[in-house]
Amino acid sequence: MWGSAQGASPRLARALENRVLYVRQQTQRRRGVLYDDAPKSRRRRAVPLPALCIAPLRWHRMRQADTRAKAGERWQEFDCVFTTRTGRPVEPRNVYRSLTRVARSAGLRVIRLHDALHGTATLLAAAGVAPRVVREILGHSQISITMDVYTHVVQDTQREAMSHMDRLLRKRRPGRQ
Repeated sequence: MWGSAQGASPRLARALENRVLYVRQQTQRRRGVLYDDAPKSRRRRAVPLPALCIAPLRWHRMRQADTRAKAGERWQEFDCVFTTRTGRPVEPRNVYRSLTRVARSAGLRVIRLHDALHGTATLLAAAGVAPRVVREILGHSQISITMDVYTHVVQDTQREAMSHMDRLLRKRRPGRQ
């Protein structure tokens, strides 16, 4: 959430400074109607941001302030981070279209937005982050959901650990054949 029409709210400035965004609502389209709803957990959720996200979000905030100024009276304040040129919430389908366009122009494979969530879980698990911490970051209600997302990573890590054990056990000791 950005804040008032005059510019970014102190809340956003603190969020970027603390590297945490709070998810308070989500925009969905159901039966042809665009509406805002509470997140699945029905509570405000803190999402920690990697440091590399801060500069792009600040740049986006400045660009959005310019867009707001150009829109003038056509600007409608919805207090969203990402908006159309007139301040309205972005159509969910258009978010995916933009992701597809950017991925293709970068020569990357196109993925679903939900796949990015799985990718986050996989990378965190591969880095050795505790499943409970990953669950909190992803906002899953139960750790079993998180574990189902990246169980294959845990198994790969276990195989790697056992290959270390193989090397250690096969190592010949001096004086032995």
